[in-house]
Amino acid sequence: MRTRLREIRKSLGLNQTEFAKCLGITQTSYSMIENGTRPLLDRHIKVVCSEFNINEQWLKHGIGEMYLSSPFEKEFIEIFESLTLDSQEYLTKMAKELLLTEEKLLSKNK
Repeated sequence: MRTRLREIRKSLGLNQTEFAKCLGITQTSYSMIENGTRPLLDRHIKVVCSEFNINEQWLKHGIGEMYLSSPFEKEFIEIFESLTLDSQEYLTKMAKELLLTEEKLLSKNK
């Protein structure tokens, strides 16, 4: 589990100090968890999974995908919800156009 924890931290681009802060522990304590000299407590597992949208079965047992959804989905939803209705409509149109453009580019590369 500690290697998967390290994988999460690195995929998020966080150093040990930053990741430890999210868990509410010191960098030294976190380092001991990554090194296997201290266990990862259930409460820390819950924080990691809820804060970073991590699949708990993947973290504990390596089953399934790391993320429950895109790591950007939570941030995108928060931004979207803070926009006015007109801005939400505009962003939705832009996202659809981006999707079409991406599909065209991907089909050309095949």
